[in-house]
Amino acid sequence: MLTILSCLPADHDLRYVAAALLVCVLGSILSMRLLARVRRNAGLRRFHLLFLAGLVAGGTVWTTHFAAVLGYDTPGYRSFEPAMTFASLGLAVAFAWLGFFITTRTQRGPLIEAGGAVFGFGIAAMHYSGMSALKLDGVLTWNVPMVWLSIALAMGFGAVAANRIARPVTRFCKYGSSLAMVLAILSLHFTGMLALTLAPMAASSAPVQSLSDSLMLITVVTGIGLIMAMAASAYMIDMQATQEAVEGYRQLALQDPLTGLPNRSGLGQRLAPLLTEGDETAHLAVLAIDLDRFKDVNDAHGHAAGDAVLTVIAQRIASTLQSGEFLARIGGDEFVAVKSEIFARTEAAKFAERMRALVLAPVEWEERSLSVGCSIGIALHPDHGLTSDELLTRADLAMYRAKSLGQGKICTYEPSMDEASRRRAELAIDLKRALVRNEFELHYQVQNDTQSGGIVGFEALLRWNHPVKGRVPPNDFIPMAEQTGLIVDIGDWVLRTACATAATWSQPFKVAVNVAPMQLNHDLPKRVAEVLRETGLAPERLEIELTETGIIADRQHALQVMQALKAIGVTVAMDDFGTGYSSLSTLQVFPFDKIKVDKSFIRSVETSVHAAAIVKATLLLGRSLNIPVLAEGVETAQHLAFLREEGCSSVQGFLFGKPMPQEAISRMIREVGGTPAAAVGVLAKKAAAA
Repeated sequence: MLTILSCLPADHDLRYVAAALLVCVLGSILSMRLLARVRRNAGLRRFHLLFLAGLVAGGTVWTTHFAAVLGYDTPGYRSFEPAMTFASLGLAVAFAWLGFFITTRTQRGPLIEAGGAVFGFGIAAMHYSGMSALKLDGVLTWNVPMVWLSIALAMGFGAVAANRIARPVTRFCKYGSSLAMVLAILSLHFTGMLALTLAPMAASSAPVQSLSDSLMLITVVTGIGLIMAMAASAYMIDMQATQEAVEGYRQLALQDPLTGLPNRSGLGQRLAPLLTEGDETAHLAVLAIDLDRFKDVNDAHGHAAGDAVLTVIAQRIASTLQSGEFLARIGGDEFVAVKSEIFARTEAAKFAERMRALVLAPVEWEERSLSVGCSIGIALHPDHGLTSDELLTRADLAMYRAKSLGQGKICTYEPSMDEASRRRAELAIDLKRALVRNEFELHYQVQNDTQSGGIVGFEALLRWNHPVKGRVPPNDFIPMAEQTGLIVDIGDWVLRTACATAATWSQPFKVAVNVAPMQLNHDLPKRVAEVLRETGLAPERLEIELTETGIIADRQHALQVMQALKAIGVTVAMDDFGTGYSSLSTLQVFPFDKIKVDKSFIRSVETSVHAAAIVKATLLLGRSLNIPVLAEGVETAQHLAFLREEGCSSVQGFLFGKPMPQEAISRMIREVGGTPAAAVGVLAKKAAAA
């Protein structure tokens, strides 16, 4: 009797053994890599990778066994029974598929090792079915305990291979899984061969093998080599696709999907090296750009219009950027522009002016012209900060200062802005609670006929009585209310309160109420009609005041709102005339009932030839269009005399009275009675005092 294992050095062709070992090692590495990819994929890709992994693993097991058996120099003839030989290949592939399928059903459960054990059992099934297909001149006997040991070793190492793939603890575990598969195959094969004893018998005659061992080995190894090459190619394709996807996600993480500009993370990546490299004598400018009236565009036309505005502005600026400049979008309507290699502060200011001009240009969208403004804050490196976070924060502070000064302003950071920012944050928190705590109050300023001095109406002006800070100036909290969106609720309170108060007056004077641009996008005509119905105020006694900047962002929508208000019977006035940038065309399109000249021009008529000319031109324009004009800011008798001479119809200002609370206005109406003669007496006293 011959023990086959003891004959390995003498009775085996080591070339065949080397080929078997090479196939075993390469196939195990590829099989485990494919199994790892299966676990990281889903859907149809997962199915295809599972198919390849099982095919490669089963083919590796079968080819290793077949090559090793071919290398054994048996006494007598030897041949392979075709049906059972190929059945053993089918068993190897089927159990590999089943084991890998079970392994990939869970991320952490015991099925992982169970699937590996099933794969190991498949190695044993292939081996013993393959051995039963081997026809030898002799009688084969098996050592049953050794057979069971070989099966246990294969299943154990198979479980280890699956464990190392699914539960890695170091980056070397992927190699450990391949080694475990190699050990599962080899331990099964050699322990199984150790369990086999061959008793040569002269009387037995095995069929003669029709093909040579070399040809069979070449054929089998070539076949599995092609399969492995195909699988390796698929593995590389999947790896490349994954890398491309990762790169795509990386780009998404650093790039704004709407405009294609760097986002906040991309800005940080590009800004960081600029702060540490370059000319140490140069400055770097960071501009925080916040769009004004952008929310109005979104509210009036929807997000498609807003996206179009953002996209066009981004493309417009990007196309003009010069060397050392770049633009990023870090929020909804917030951009950051950066310019490096600045040697004079005026360069930063010119850069900001260029950005502002590009933003202000109208955007054409669906046959409509949409316009937004912008407020810009500038921070310089290293003067205002050494890190990107410091520069961005301080550019933001400068931008908020610019916004508080009025739309379209540019400000450079100053240290005092830090304290102002803290106070502004506290004020914003208090503002949210002011309406609930009933801290708001309306004061009313009288409006008078220029010639007779008679009262023609009152303007409602909002006041905030802070419980700690006292009276907060409107210029401090109105812009904040507009930025936070609170202006809609506050404006609704002003409208309702003013109408309710006017309804109680003993004389039917008109009351004028300022309306914020944001209110136009919240069905203002419907709300006005509801308030008039609730308070009982006649529509002709209410005057809605709109600023040009409030209607210019969406002229078509604003025109529809105005027409709806006038249909109710409410009059509409243009407030702050002369401070906009297209007033003449606005008057041509919009049916205003009154023009209010901004007080800045009235206060300068005595000292500025230009201001006086603007007021005269406005009065002439009003007469030509048959629109009455009211002058704000009339504080002296000289102001009044000028306006009388130029034919202004009505005035408003400290000459006739400062804004007063409701009780004082009601008393004035009762005392004056609204008669021109009585009002003239009041006027005479005011003029004499001046």
